Amino acid sequence: MGTRDVIIDAAAAVIRDRGLAAATTRQIAARAGFSEATLYKHFADKVELMLAVLQERSPGQADLGAALADADGDLEDRLTAIAQALIVFFSDNVPMLASVFSDRTILRGHTEGLRKHGGGPHHVNEALMTFLQRESTAGRIAADADLYAAAALFAGACMQHAFLGHLGWDARRDDGAAARSFARTLLAGLSG
Repeated sequence: MGTRDVIIDAAAAVIRDRGLAAATTRQIAARAGFSEATLYKHFADKVELMLAVLQERSPGQADLGAALADADGDLEDRLTAIAQALIVFFSDNVPMLASVFSDRTILRGHTEGLRKHGGGPHHVNEALMTFLQRESTAGRIAADADLYAAAALFAGACMQHAFLGHLGWDARRDDGAAARSFARTLLAGLSG
């Protein structure tokens, strides 16, 4: 395993343990067994490192990419796969990232860092809109469907489900059933 991978693994562990706001590059470097200078040879700042953790170490990320790229098979099944991947992704990452909302200065810095590196949560919605546009073009959903609203509602339902699961407010929580329900509900709203 190369230095970059060791640093990403250390960052994932520290950020998951402490939350993004409290995690420092010094702690991450120490966990990796390197100096901060070595960390900065591979990553410009903590936000770039966090994006690498999300893209390369997040459960659900690879499944989400594959599900969004899939253009074959039953649309409800494909949307269910997308919802399942989003639930896994949000379940893993919401607790890790929630701390940035604890302070306006931290949030502003984080948001600026995301813009600088071309990252941000809007990419999930954009990827969903691209998927839905492809389905609309193929005639599988209504041509006049509001794809922005559909993507936002779908991603939001998955995030809310993950969030409530962390709080333990739904003892009947079943990710697969929720994913299927979200897919069916979305399709019912998008059918022409």
